[in-house]
Amino acid sequence: MNHINKIEHLGIAVKDINKANSIYEKLLGVPPYKQEEVESEAVITSFFQVGPNKIELLASTKDDGTIAKFIEKRGEGIHHIAFDVENIEKELDRLKKEGFTILNEKPKLGADNKRVAFIHPKGTNGVLIELCEEIK
Repeated sequence: MNHINKIEHLGIAVKDINKANSIYEKLLGVPPYKQEEVESEAVITSFFQVGPNKIELLASTKDDGTIAKFIEKRGEGIHHIAFDVENIEKELDRLKKEGFTILNEKPKLGADNKRVAFIHPKGTNGVLIELCEEIK
């Protein structure tokens, strides 16, 4: 049995969500299917679907938000890889036992009808990993 089903989406940090939407709409040939604000994370997100794959654009709604700090440090670009899981609690327990540092002890509500949790990039060669479970 697979613990991780597939890549759910790639998250890309951007400074200006409208400008980025325009760029990705031209690039991918489709408009975003959803834009929503996640107040708890101080971000506005846009999702693009291309075949089975999704791209999430993330722009900070606050100057001191997580995405704003990321862009200040590293510039715009890939912020995280999100993986789809069936049971996020079981997967978090498994990964903890494997020695990964979990950034959220309990899953929280994320964008696009998902429960989410993050794994610290220090244990994954510098890549922030998000686990996503569809809310049924």
